[in-house]
Amino acid sequence: MNNHWRIPLVHLQREYAWLGDRLRTAIIRVLESGNFIQGCQLDQFEKEFSEYIGVNYCIGVNSGSDAIYISLRVIGVGPGDEVITVANSFIASADAIVRCGARPIFVDIEKDCYCIDSQKIEEHITPRTKAILPVHIHGKAADMEEINEVAEKYSLWVVEDACQSHGSDVNGRKTGSIGNLGCFSFYPTKNIGCYGDGGAITTNSPELSERCRMFRDYGRVGRYSHAVTGINSRLDEIQAAVLRVKLEYLDKWNERRRTISMRYREGFERTDLVLPIQESQRGHVFHNFVIRHKKRDVIKEKLSGEGIESAIHYPVPIHMQPSYQPYRNIRLRVSESVCNEILSLPMNPWLTDSEIDTVIDQVKLCLL
Repeated sequence: MNNHWRIPLVHLQREYAWLGDRLRTAIIRVLESGNFIQGCQLDQFEKEFSEYIGVNYCIGVNSGSDAIYISLRVIGVGPGDEVITVANSFIASADAIVRCGARPIFVDIEKDCYCIDSQKIEEHITPRTKAILPVHIHGKAADMEEINEVAEKYSLWVVEDACQSHGSDVNGRKTGSIGNLGCFSFYPTKNIGCYGDGGAITTNSPELSERCRMFRDYGRVGRYSHAVTGINSRLDEIQAAVLRVKLEYLDKWNERRRTISMRYREGFERTDLVLPIQESQRGHVFHNFVIRHKKRDVIKEKLSGEGIESAIHYPVPIHMQPSYQPYRNIRLRVSESVCNEILSLPMNPWLTDSEIDTVIDQVKLCLL
């Protein structure tokens, strides 16, 4: 992956070179067991991940997208309902709402952190509003204290999209433990990723946990007994085994991401780049390091010419996507503005200090 980049955005080859022996042993153990679906590896991972997040229950599923969809379904989101969320996320956040037959209601974001503007949520609540789906974007948590206050005031569910915030915390509580349900993706490029698709749902509610488990497995309550119409969305044994190995290192990797972010920040200190906010830096896990500049496209092109990979997360807000044509008349001033200026620089625990300095030097050359 990304072999043509001198400095890639993500470096899974280096991760494997470092963890390869342990990962191979874990995978071979599964192969030798002959048990590939809902076995002991999944049971152990769910236990270990729930303890890490600080909740009572974890339900392994097929993807972050399914984690959101299942979470919305088990709280009763359906046709005619509305779910408040943002438009500057990966499209899966909104698609999960649409798959339920409900309508996403897009709220603008804060310009400094790119999370939902919690002060604007209340004005979008209607009698049809069923839930709030905040997205913890780029590794930064949304304002969960304010969001929970609004949700409590209007008796709304809160489902956290924590697909980019593994290990991020708010006042000591990890994302995924603050709302009614938390949703995680283990796509390979995440702060902790498996070797394929994978996801998880976290909750403190025994009732919601039971519903999620039932729904991810065809609505099954017995071998051939199905209480509801569910789906097939199970985290398999090989992926669970890979995640168990990696979970031991997540905090260490997140700390390295913070160190890299500080090196970037110091290197860009005297430039006119807009940098990630410093507030609650310990709680930020820097899934992406996002800068902002009016010359974004020039910077991206020149970095590419030097073999340095960068990315735009995300170039087109969801409400402006062709598949969301009915939402084209919505105006989200901040979301529409920042998408023309944001750029994600290489960010992964395997970056060397020399590579970071090279990225800094090349970006600064673009600003001259």
